[in-house]
Amino acid sequence: MTRDYPLEKVRNFGIIAHIDAGKTTTSERILFYTGMSHKIGEVHEGETVTDWMEQERERGITITSAAITCFWTKIGEDPADKAKKTRFNIIDTPGHIDFTAEVQRSMRVLDGAVTVFDGVAGVEPQSETNWRYADDANVPRLCLINKLDRTGASFERSYQSILNRLSKKAVRMQIPIGEEDTFEGQVDLLTRKVYRYEGAMGENVQVTDDIPENLKADVEKYRAELVERIVEHDEETMNAYLEGTEPPVEKLKEVLRKAVIANEIFPVFCATALRNKGVQAVLDAVVDYLPSPLDLPPVKGINPKTEEEVERSPSDEDPFCALAFKIQADPFVGSLTFFRVYSGTLEAGSYVYNSTTGQRERIGRIVRLQADKREEVEKVFAGEIAAAVGLKDTKTSHTLCDEKNPVVLEQIHFPEPVVSVRIEPKTKADQEKLGIALKKLSDEDPTFRVASDEETNETIISGMGELHLDILVDRMKREFKVEANIGRPQVAYRETIQKLAEAECKYIKQTGGRGQYGHVKINIKPLEPVVEGAKVAKNVYREDHFEFVNNIKGGVIPQEYIPAVQKGIQEAMDRGIVAGFKMVDISIDLFDGSYHDVDSSEIAFKIAGSQAFQEAAKKANPVLLEPVMKVEVVVPEKFMGDINGHLSSKRGQIEGMEPRGVDMQTVHAMVPLAEMFGYTTTLRSMTEGRGQMTMEFDHYAVVPPNVAETIRASRGQ
Repeated sequence: MTRDYPLEKVRNFGIIAHIDAGKTTTSERILFYTGMSHKIGEVHEGETVTDWMEQERERGITITSAAITCFWTKIGEDPADKAKKTRFNIIDTPGHIDFTAEVQRSMRVLDGAVTVFDGVAGVEPQSETNWRYADDANVPRLCLINKLDRTGASFERSYQSILNRLSKKAVRMQIPIGEEDTFEGQVDLLTRKVYRYEGAMGENVQVTDDIPENLKADVEKYRAELVERIVEHDEETMNAYLEGTEPPVEKLKEVLRKAVIANEIFPVFCATALRNKGVQAVLDAVVDYLPSPLDLPPVKGINPKTEEEVERSPSDEDPFCALAFKIQADPFVGSLTFFRVYSGTLEAGSYVYNSTTGQRERIGRIVRLQADKREEVEKVFAGEIAAAVGLKDTKTSHTLCDEKNPVVLEQIHFPEPVVSVRIEPKTKADQEKLGIALKKLSDEDPTFRVASDEETNETIISGMGELHLDILVDRMKREFKVEANIGRPQVAYRETIQKLAEAECKYIKQTGGRGQYGHVKINIKPLEPVVEGAKVAKNVYREDHFEFVNNIKGGVIPQEYIPAVQKGIQEAMDRGIVAGFKMVDISIDLFDGSYHDVDSSEIAFKIAGSQAFQEAAKKANPVLLEPVMKVEVVVPEKFMGDINGHLSSKRGQIEGMEPRGVDMQTVHAMVPLAEMFGYTTTLRSMTEGRGQMTMEFDHYAVVPPNVAETIRASRGQ
């Protein structure tokens, strides 16, 4: 079986945005215009293709990222000519902060992104977070200012908010013809062509040269700006331009494409997806400016056998290498493992090597998805995104590769959950089903954690926010038929230390026969931030928020007992010493000790390590940490004083204010999560239902002593 589309005709891109900016509506238009669906599903009618979960349709939000494959022929070209078609693998991601992990994992496997902004609100908090994820993953972007038909919409204001809050590299590619209820199309600045959309669904695109009189001056002014920005990125073109020769449009497009792929320019487009105006021009831009897998550098990984860096090129001839970026429980086939192929090919029924776990797995079937519908394929090629059925031990961010040429790709790092609730099954019959459901959901979602409280034997689930946990409990009920009782949301506090301390513990036990003997001396200190790319010494074990340094010289503690000391310390850190919360950001230095030829054992050294750590931590000025949220509140101006006062009373720090639209103000603040439960309801009642709030996790901060005392008392510490 051969590849049906050349690699340069493939675009893997995602649609990212703040909640309610119109991502899913845009995706539905793309499906319609590419011929994948024969009617347009609307979010407000609950009939969308990409939002296929019941909860998504009820709430009108996107929860899981949906992968879609479709084909696009540019405006004015013959749709019947296969050579003119470009294959799109699109991922529609969620906008709500509670599902931010979906955006993060999608960024790792995409080659480009279309960032959608609300034409009224411009850049919003989650737009900034998603932009940061795209920056971290070095993903080229196009910007789409959507909803220009809404009252209060302004292309210019939204464009300025992109320049001010995201990047000075953004540049207009189009300007709108009319705004609000008079929006009827756009002028393409590069070609000076006018795009208007006719037909019931805007499917007939009329491309003409008749620029409205009132826009001619603006078109020339902004076009000159655009051309100057483009020629800066190519010396030859720049020299010709300075000598008074404007390069042809094709040459400008070629230079612009290189600049977009290098993240040097972010082109800005305009549309109203809901009114079916403007989406097709953005699809043309995806073909023209976003990269194919061939335009990107080879992916880098580590050979697990030699620890050397290796590269994999996007070629079918290279050894197979893919990254699993999402697991999805499926009611019909068990679980689907979504993966992006970076090199080589993979056939259904073959074996694949999971280099992260060191196990072989059999690929049962391979499917290509159009949201919840699927098409079986025999083989996938380099640069494609597909899903496999039948992988039992593969988790998110595991690498799948050819066993003879192993490689481990960089893992995807996810944020820590910040909200926990207790959960218990309603009946005995639910008990067993609950365990299975929690296991499947935590496999699917890396930001959803399940733990059990050793003292009370209760099950605790943790996630990114109240909505996140709400949806997961709802899914348990619907998909797994599990009825459960839920406790009140709890904050995921942490503990840490603030200074250096030393401790020694001799654990000696004689009870007739063989005794127990373990003796350790340790230093503990706050963990310094890790410099990215810094080499880790051989005697240092490091993971997120923890470091263990083995400085034992001359065998005073035999090598086989040192992992037991580390394990004892880590178990003690999990229990905490201030209020029983997990301890983080601590560096342990094991520098001395002794052993007994007969009585020493792993368990003795484990206990000695645990007790030494507890003693040292008590001396090291231990403190409680709490998650602090970055909060943005949009309220009518007349309520500003009340809202600022209310946030301050919640231990919030007001960081700034700015006007948004007519008569609205935006308040930026940092507020502890513990104070924010149920805040949306309070905000609505304080602002006659007009206030809106978004928040996202920002950092952990030390809890004030009086609040820490209350938390300790509530936990009986």
